[in-house]
Amino acid sequence: MNFIEDLIQLIKEKKSVVSMGLDPRMDNEGEIPQYLIEELKEPNKIITEFNKILIENTYELIPVVKPQIAFYEKYEALGALKETIKFAHKNDLLVILDAKRNDIGSTSEAYAYSLFKNFKADACTINGYLGFDGVKPFLDYKEKGVFILVKTSNPSSKEFQDIFSIKLENISQEITQFEVKAQILKRNYLQMAELIYKWSNDLQKFSNFTNIGAVVGATYPQELKKIREVVINSFILIPGYGAQGAQAKDIKHGFYKNGLGGLVNSSRGIIFAYNKNKQYPPEEFGKAARYEIIDMNKSINAEIGI
Repeated sequence: MNFIEDLIQLIKEKKSVVSMGLDPRMDNEGEIPQYLIEELKEPNKIITEFNKILIENTYELIPVVKPQIAFYEKYEALGALKETIKFAHKNDLLVILDAKRNDIGSTSEAYAYSLFKNFKADACTINGYLGFDGVKPFLDYKEKGVFILVKTSNPSSKEFQDIFSIKLENISQEITQFEVKAQILKRNYLQMAELIYKWSNDLQKFSNFTNIGAVVGATYPQELKKIREVVINSFILIPGYGAQGAQAKDIKHGFYKNGLGGLVNSSRGIIFAYNKNKQYPPEEFGKAARYEIIDMNKSINAEIGI
């Protein structure tokens, strides 16, 4: 079993690059339906049942689900997370555990062990801005996937990711601090993209892709195009579709002509679709999610040619 190989096979079989984000919320109206909360009461039971119904209604339409660990930690429902991952695997789905871990040395090793061994995720998200010693422990699990943050979908990502970096070793003695040549300046997100390409060089390839991927928000389509030109051997995980405002036309630059190269994630837009599509009552939230994914597949596939 190998993450990227299995992912490509499932994308081709299901004709879908959609990732369903399983981010359970139960604090406001329009989130996990009230009838489930009143009936089951305990967060682990509520979230497990909610996720199972979503998976049962959508598993043959998508290759991947992406639980965000923060919501399970918030409700003290890590048991529900483990049950969700187990149930997803039983239903022919891969699981990207969205944890965005970031540390070095033995701590990074512990994070990798937890995500891949304890939770049994097929892939995870990490923050690579600490450098390679924070990334390597995850790559040691050679059959697993790793998606590294490059350009995130939030508006304030520009505060660091968009600013320019200077490689000091490339500056000659003749250049003053005010005369830096343009060619040694790169935005931080492109520096990170180049590191991902470098780190992937020695890894095994499947259909020309390795198990190192990038995370690039759909809310930044021009940046996505630039990053795609750099991380040529990586799948790109593209959040921000739907609830955050991005549309099918915004994600097309993340893909190659054969329709491979990216995954488009939607969380609230799918799992709480019943709140938007009023033809479905809360008791049919699973059917509403199914309808939303069918519509996503149709729109996205028309753009990327899968």
